[in-house]
Amino acid sequence: MSSTRLRKNWDRLGAGDLRKLQAKVLHRYLKHTVLPFSRFYRDLFNDAGISADDIRTFDDLKKIPFTSKRNLVSSEEHPNRARDFVLIPDEKELGRRPSVILRALLHGKARVKRELGEEFRPLLMTSTTGRSTEPIPFLYTQQDLDNLAIAGTRLMEICNSQQDFRHMNLFPFAPHLAFWQAHYAGIGFNTFTLSTGGGKAMGTDANVGLMKKIKPDALIGMPTFIYHLLQRATEEGVEVPNLCKIVLGGEKVPTGMRRKLRILCAALGSEKVDIMPTYGLTEAKMAWPECPGDPDGEPTGYHLFPDLVIVEVVDPETGAPVPENHPGEIVITPIDSRGSVILRYRTGDCIDGGLTHAPCPSCGRTVPRLLGKISRVSDIRRLHIDKIKGTLVNFNELEHILDDMDHVGAWQIELRKINDDPLECDEIVVHVHETGNTSKEQLARAIQTRFHSATEIRPNEIRFHSAAEMRDRQGVGEELKEKRFFDNRPQAASPEPPAEKPETAVEETVS
Repeated sequence: MSSTRLRKNWDRLGAGDLRKLQAKVLHRYLKHTVLPFSRFYRDLFNDAGISADDIRTFDDLKKIPFTSKRNLVSSEEHPNRARDFVLIPDEKELGRRPSVILRALLHGKARVKRELGEEFRPLLMTSTTGRSTEPIPFLYTQQDLDNLAIAGTRLMEICNSQQDFRHMNLFPFAPHLAFWQAHYAGIGFNTFTLSTGGGKAMGTDANVGLMKKIKPDALIGMPTFIYHLLQRATEEGVEVPNLCKIVLGGEKVPTGMRRKLRILCAALGSEKVDIMPTYGLTEAKMAWPECPGDPDGEPTGYHLFPDLVIVEVVDPETGAPVPENHPGEIVITPIDSRGSVILRYRTGDCIDGGLTHAPCPSCGRTVPRLLGKISRVSDIRRLHIDKIKGTLVNFNELEHILDDMDHVGAWQIELRKINDDPLECDEIVVHVHETGNTSKEQLARAIQTRFHSATEIRPNEIRFHSAAEMRDRQGVGEELKEKRFFDNRPQAASPEPPAEKPETAVEETVS
């Protein structure tokens, strides 16, 4: 079987047959791998009064209690909680297994020991970003790295990359999934991939210089940084005529951001560029891409790998599974992981188009797909705009509003308190770099109107900046992830740290 072919041609199966196979693999995975060696899930199953033999059909999946980020966080009772999720095999128990004994007789003890080491010995660690809690480590064994390369190869194929392409991996050097997924995608696909470390390692100008030198066919990175990179390249008159693919991760990619990236690409001499977001998370230890699709049509949805992970969509309030094509919260269960392992993990991400098993209208693949916009529950915040009551503001919608607006380039939403008084009301300041031929007054009125229609509130101020000032405000080349939302309130509830340097000069303020 090719490393990229789904096991047993799962990509050709209907939903019913696919779920039967997933349930069969999950049962075997629980019985022989997870429950014997995972302290957390062994205790969880015992407390719930269930065993692996109770999980034999896809419908049985709901018998397994959910796991969420709060289960992964250390506490006084569990000071090293992340370790409880690591598969730590008992050598004596493994040595008694008939399959291991048979392999040792056929191939020798040394080979079996080496193979078990590749399956269970941790080699790599990534971690969550730690914006809402402490960073949580996730360990990878050689088997996980092999799966990461398989997922990366499939990502390259779904995005219609070519082995003779020159790829630039612009994700920051860090123990985070995005960088390593892109790195192993290049290795698995056996293609040239230059990892620059993004702006934090080399700076924006050095990355522009490399683009000018190697003339990449594909860029892989975070939307905000790639936007700034292309903008800087256009300012310098750089030509990148081979560019035909941009693969994005780490942030949401609204339709407006795709449109703006294509405009910048055209200015660099690349008229036809596929813009393809990916959806991944540390806990899944892989990312899933959209296929190119029609640039003017609806996004094709995130193409999943059903032999590596089960994805559910559930009602965020009740936890009950929802029908296909219905919105809900994404829940993941990897079924071939080693190292750190999670089951029925509630991601906190909501998908507004739900899950579908219908063939992709663009590429024809029959793998399950997640459709529509993804939003985070944690990005719905209660702001105290007046003294009377709190107002719920969905920052997921604000992100789409600003990215989808013409003449809005880079932007940042700042939260602060009136007079920096912790007891005062909250204020919203929108920082913007305007593009194209438009007046600041007209653009400010348009932003105010769009905000009010989406949230029933208006920004207190709209401040306009140059492109260079916005790069400075967002921390391009300095921050691991560029800051589009900045909570500058005293004792802010948001995990964003206060700015360490003074604000850049403001060209003009429109209230």
